[in-house]
Amino acid sequence: MEGVGTSTAGFIGLAEKGPVEGVPQLVTNFADFKRTYGGYLSENEFGGYRYLAYAVENFFINGGSRCFVSRVAPLDAKASVGYSPTKDAPIVKISAKDPGIWGDSVKVTVTPASKTRTQIIKEITSGDDVKYLVKNGAGFNPGDVVVFADQSGIVYNRVVKNQDNIITFADSFSEDVVDNNLVPLKTISTCEFTLEVKYGDSVETYENLSFNINAANHISKKTAKSDLIVAEYVAADDEEIIDPFAAIAGEDAKVATIELSSGSNGSVSSITAAEFIGVDNGAGKRTGIQSFLDNDVVSIMAVPGVTDPNVQLTLVAHCENLASRFAVLDVPRDAKKVNDIIEHRNIFDSTYAALYHPWLEVFDPLDKKTIAVPPSGAVIGIYARSDNTRGVHKAPANEVVRACTGLDCQFNKGEQDILNPKGVNLIRTFPGQGIRIWGARTVSSDGSWKYVNVRRLFIFIEESIKANTSWAVFEPNDEVLWVRVQRTISVFLNNLWRNGSLAGASPDEAFFVSIGRNTMTQDDIDNGRLICVIGVAPVKPAEFVIFRITQKTGMAE
Repeated sequence: MEGVGTSTAGFIGLAEKGPVEGVPQLVTNFADFKRTYGGYLSENEFGGYRYLAYAVENFFINGGSRCFVSRVAPLDAKASVGYSPTKDAPIVKISAKDPGIWGDSVKVTVTPASKTRTQIIKEITSGDDVKYLVKNGAGFNPGDVVVFADQSGIVYNRVVKNQDNIITFADSFSEDVVDNNLVPLKTISTCEFTLEVKYGDSVETYENLSFNINAANHISKKTAKSDLIVAEYVAADDEEIIDPFAAIAGEDAKVATIELSSGSNGSVSSITAAEFIGVDNGAGKRTGIQSFLDNDVVSIMAVPGVTDPNVQLTLVAHCENLASRFAVLDVPRDAKKVNDIIEHRNIFDSTYAALYHPWLEVFDPLDKKTIAVPPSGAVIGIYARSDNTRGVHKAPANEVVRACTGLDCQFNKGEQDILNPKGVNLIRTFPGQGIRIWGARTVSSDGSWKYVNVRRLFIFIEESIKANTSWAVFEPNDEVLWVRVQRTISVFLNNLWRNGSLAGASPDEAFFVSIGRNTMTQDDIDNGRLICVIGVAPVKPAEFVIFRITQKTGMAE
C-alpha cells in the first residue's frame, strides 16, 4: 500500500483575476498563482480581504509544493467588454473571462485569414443545380463563406455542400471560374480571421475563426478554452454573404483592434460571509468553500485573514463532513489580549481544526513596506514541510517560520501557559532561534484528539486504507478475502510503526487489524458488507519537557 498525500493545500479568497465558479485551480508555485489569479492586492481597495496572494506565497516559501485555489469576488464585480469596431451594429462581442478591472488591459487584434484555397477545374450542371469540381475540396465546410478571385476582381459565395471534391454554392458564379492551369490565376478561398489576445506577458492566438456555427472553427467553439476571453458572434443571421473579417473591421481595413473596458472589481464593502461560504449549483458550478466538494486531493484548508465565525465554522464543518481534510484558522488580528483570543477560540470545538496567532510581519513587494499578514498560509506550508521531512505523525511545531521578519504582537511564557491548553497555538520569537510555531493543539474538547498530528495521522491512515483497498469491492466476501485485506492493512501499519509513526515497543502494541466472523454477522455478509476493525496507537508530542535536577553532595571518607 502507498500512503496518500497529506500536504496538498486549499485556499479561498479574493484575487485580482481568475475564475470565481467551478473547480479550484491547481497552483504549483507563486509564479503559477500570479499567471492565473494575478498579483498582490492593494490595502486601499481590498482592505482586510487582500491576503490570499500573501498566504499562497508564504505557503510555498515555507515548504508547500502544491495547492488548489478558489477565487471569491464581490457580487457586483463586472467583466470587461469590447465590441468589433464596425460603424453599424457590432458583430463580435469580446468579454474578459472573469470579472475584475484587470480585463480593461486585455487587447484583441483581428487580422484576415484563410484556412484553405483551391481552383475550380470543371463546372457541372445538374437540372437547376450548378456544381463545381475542385482540385481539392478539403477544408470547405457547408456554411463557409468563400471568395473567388481573379485578375478582374473578387466575388463572395457560401458553401452549401461538399462531397468528393464537388462543391455546391449558394449562388452560381456568373464569371468564368474554371482554371485548369498548373499555376492557377483563378482560385477560391475560405474567408476567416485570426484573433490575437494579449494581457501582460500572456498571448493567445486563435487562427482561422469563422461565423459558421456548424464548423469546428466557429469563433465561440475555438476560443472556449481561453484563459482570457469569451468571444461571441452577436449579429443576427443575415442572408447577405460577406467576408467575416470585413464584417468585423469594415471595408478596406487591414487590421482591427478591440479594446475591453468597463471592468469592475466590485465593492469590497458589500462582501459578506455568503461569498466565502459559496453556493452549491452542482458539479463544476460551485463557488467558495463549496467548490472544494469537487476536489478529492486537498488535505489542509484555509480562508486566509477571514475571521468571520460564519466562514470559519463553515470551513470546519466542511472538513468534518468529508473527514479527509484539516482546517487552519486565523485569529482576528486585533485580538491581542488573552481574554479576546479565548473568546474567539471558544466558538469552536472540533478535532479537524487548529487556531494560530499572532499575525506575521512580512515584506510587501506591492507597497514596499512591512505589513502584517495572517499566519495560516505559512502554517500550512510548515505542515507540508514537516510532512515531507519527518512525516505526518510529527507535530508541526518548533518549526521556523521562513521569510517572517517579526510578529504583530509578542506573547510571553505566562500567556503561552494559558492559551496553549485552551487550544490556541502561538507563534513566538526566541533569541537566537528565530520565529517558531510553538503549539500543536486542535480546538477539540476531547482529550484523545487534542493534538494536530494525531488527527492528521488518522486522516492519513483512513484515506490510505480506503484508496488502497478498493480492489476488494465485488470480490467474494469469504475467508480468502478477509485474509488478503487483513494482510494488506497489517503490512501498511507495520511500515508506519517501523518509521516511528505509531507508538509501542512491538507491532502488537502499535496496532491491531481484526476482520472475520468476530467483526461481521451473517446479515452483514448477506448484505455485502465487509467490516474491518482497526486500532492504532499514535505517538504524542513531548509538549512539556521536564528535567528534575538534584544536588549530589560528596560523602566524607
